[in-house]
Amino acid sequence: MPKMKTNRSAAKRFGKTGSGKFTRRRQNLRHILTKKNAKRTRRLGQGTLVDSANAKAVRRLLPYA
Repeated sequence: MPKMKTNRSAAKRFGKTGSGKFTRRRQNLRHILTKKNAKRTRRLGQGTLVDSANAKAVRRLLPYA
């Protein structure tokens, strides 16, 4: 049986916590920042967890994470 391949684009976008959950970056922090207030941009700069609805799909992309 051949080895499973890790999806390299997903490997660059997601990390794994010690408890086994996946982390991700937030969207909306690349451009059009003038209309977003400081509190919002600070929050967008912090990472967050992948939603449970999408965790199964991420796990499939990263079999060895």
